[in-house]
Amino acid sequence: MKKVNLSDITWAEQRSPKGQFHLFRKQISEALGNPRDAGPSIGGHPFEVELARLPPGAVNFPFHSHAAQWEFYLVINGQGELRSGDSLTNVTAGDAFVCPPDEPHQLKNTGSEDLLYYVIANNPMADVVYYPDSKKWVVKPARKCLAGTEVDYYTNEE
Repeated sequence: MKKVNLSDITWAEQRSPKGQFHLFRKQISEALGNPRDAGPSIGGHPFEVELARLPPGAVNFPFHSHAAQWEFYLVINGQGELRSGDSLTNVTAGDAFVCPPDEPHQLKNTGSEDLLYYVIANNPMADVVYYPDSKKWVVKPARKCLAGTEVDYYTNEE
């Protein structure tokens, strides 16, 4: 068994070139020894766990859906807006929700303080992520972003 404390895990910042997409993540599963995108079939954990922090006004990722991955969210602090399918839903501390495969989703911090939440995702061996707003795909585990040809991850997002 391996144990970690959240205070020992550094925040990793991820930001798009123009800053619309901006979050900080504590990769708990990686701190516990699970290599990124290493599912159980190659010795990894059966799920990924992270603590995420969205600054006020920020959006976590471009609107996207996974072909195989399920994601469970638990909001710890702040308030935001979940864009899911064709709907917008307000979320606040204490709210929990699931984003199943093929359901596009995205979180935005609509409050004045950081939106803090946990994400627990199953860890499929492979996944294809589709971005309906920009009509592109990411193939995992290769992490190649394609729009007919390979493009940068934030192409057509800002």
